[in-house]
Amino acid sequence: MKYGIFVPTQSPHFHADYLHTVAAECEARNYHSIWLAEHVVLFDEYASSYPYELDGKFPITDERSLLEPFTTLAFLAARTERIRLGTGICLVPQRNPVYTAKEVANLDWLSNGRFDFGVGVGWLEEEFQALGMPFARRGQRCRSYLEVMRRLWCDDLSSYRDEFYELPECRQYPKPIQQPHPPIHFGGESDAALRRVADIGQGWYGFNLDPDAFAERVQRLTGMLDKNGRPRQEIEISLCPYNQEVDAKRLAAYQAAGADQVILIVLAGNESKFRRKLDAIDAMIASV
Repeated sequence: MKYGIFVPTQSPHFHADYLHTVAAECEARNYHSIWLAEHVVLFDEYASSYPYELDGKFPITDERSLLEPFTTLAFLAARTERIRLGTGICLVPQRNPVYTAKEVANLDWLSNGRFDFGVGVGWLEEEFQALGMPFARRGQRCRSYLEVMRRLWCDDLSSYRDEFYELPECRQYPKPIQQPHPPIHFGGESDAALRRVADIGQGWYGFNLDPDAFAERVQRLTGMLDKNGRPRQEIEISLCPYNQEVDAKRLAAYQAAGADQVILIVLAGNESKFRRKLDAIDAMIASV
């Protein structure tokens, strides 16, 4: 089983020196991947409910916020050679698909084919409103936008049209290094999210599940893949425990349940604390 690191890039702590440490330490310790989240704006008051906290509140408030993932991953790409870099996750249905396709291809190009495109449909309706995008039917819009991107990544002369988007004939370069495109890892734990994986995904990025709940979702996904005539081996299954208790026994349980990769969250206020947390993770992994 592989191990990745999820880094909530909260400003103001995540300055350039901190990110340099993240890149150097994660690559030197042979982690498989680094994943960054996305929220372009946050709110003091909102009606939406964050699904991974009991109180429904997103755990970043006030003047803290997340660094933009694509430029931050490009920074990390320039300071690494081997480790994979992923969005965990990119909120596709609230973004322009043509610009997003360009960012994905550009990052894959500059990282020499090391990008994993983690995708989600979002939960924060107020963020969609701030961006002038509809929140309703965001799952269908996500599929549509990904098809726009696929045409731009794969076709010399690209075009597409459906009820959500019309792309006139155009050309976009560079194409991604990974062919036919960087792997798409869908986030989300619902049946709808798993169907997106089974239909068009190359990976599933589960979040905040204990081993039993994770095992049930893996079984559900496997059944959907079977119905689509796709072998389980086509999909990379990743799990970020987030708020779940994690120890060597639980890591082994995730592996037994079908995890190809466990992505462990590391939040630290400075470089020394970041290194110490990685030391603890290294020791835990060694005892699995």
